[in-house]
Amino acid sequence: MYDAIVIGAGPIGSYIALNLANRGYNVAVLERHSAIGTGVCCTGIVGTECFHKFPLSGTDIFYKGSTCNVFTPSGQLLRLEKESTQAYVINRPGLDCNLASQAQAEGADYLLSTKVRNVYRVDHRVRAEVEVKNRSYDIDGKVVIVSNGFGFSLPRRMGMGQVGDYVFGAQVEVEAKEVKEVEVYLGREIAPGFFAWVVPASSGSVLVGLLSRNKPAFYIKKLLSKLIIAGKIKQQDAKINFGGIPLKPLPRTFDDRIVVVGDAAGQVKPTTGGGIYYGLLSAEIAVDVIHRGLCVDDLSARFLRQYESGWKRLLARDLQIGYWARRVYERFNDESIDRIIEQVRCNGMHKSLLNSDDFSFDWHSPSIIQIVRDKELRKLVWSAARSLLPF
Repeated sequence: MYDAIVIGAGPIGSYIALNLANRGYNVAVLERHSAIGTGVCCTGIVGTECFHKFPLSGTDIFYKGSTCNVFTPSGQLLRLEKESTQAYVINRPGLDCNLASQAQAEGADYLLSTKVRNVYRVDHRVRAEVEVKNRSYDIDGKVVIVSNGFGFSLPRRMGMGQVGDYVFGAQVEVEAKEVKEVEVYLGREIAPGFFAWVVPASSGSVLVGLLSRNKPAFYIKKLLSKLIIAGKIKQQDAKINFGGIPLKPLPRTFDDRIVVVGDAAGQVKPTTGGGIYYGLLSAEIAVDVIHRGLCVDDLSARFLRQYESGWKRLLARDLQIGYWARRVYERFNDESIDRIIEQVRCNGMHKSLLNSDDFSFDWHSPSIIQIVRDKELRKLVWSAARSLLPF
């Protein structure tokens, strides 16, 4: 019997496995894919705070960014720039492999091509029913950590509800010509209610992606055609990866001998869809609570509640304000977006935000609050926000 069973070998699951294994616990990681790092739909952008706090430095860095070019629906350009590096574009599949290797070096067992069919409690343990090559097995442990990303039904079947809102992501890696910096595209013709991106990746290529509530394949093909016509990328056939991204957290992320972490728990920035940093921060809290629970042999829901209390203290404010801002932005038409960007440019707000002590690549609520304090912007924002009020 394992001390801990981790479901999912992404960066969150492997970080948990690494930190439990190096405390001496017997850990199993169950991964449905046949190789680590496959099936990834993630740009791999992390802020400097995340990059230096967690063990990511062994992962390939594709790009260090201090600038971002934002294109409005009418084609206006708003250039955001700081002197220092604000973010890194890392090799996301490489990150998965790097953290998994570190966890294995500490003694964690990785069971690949292992599909988890069900999880339930038996006496004083928890059991995972798994399928390997069409054969069924049971794997027992003292606690299960669900970190297999968004879109799987395990949390719901275990009585923790389901994420209340989500969006689809689509991304493809293609050869590029003249893209040297991060580009963001706004507008309902490109990514209605959300945004699209072009991000420098490995040598000579870029990651092109977008978020959309519906028809992500239609919109990304349309974006690729637009970029080919503009001469920014080369025309080619490339596999488009799709994935679901939660915009709200699970109603409940713990139960007796079970915790849910990362995208599976909805610990994702609703403004950008980025989940690596918030997931790792929550994983750190989960490891601490599980470690203490194993020490005192108490992995009850009452004890594991500390995990949810901990990550909510850290993230709830940003998640709530970010989600409100996300829903307001979805109400804007293209004309409103252009007006807001023009207002930001005219009053120099983008520069004051970037130079503010409160500015952070990862923590967005201070900047959102500063934006809505602007008199002219507040009129535009509240006209859209009224439609969200329940009265």
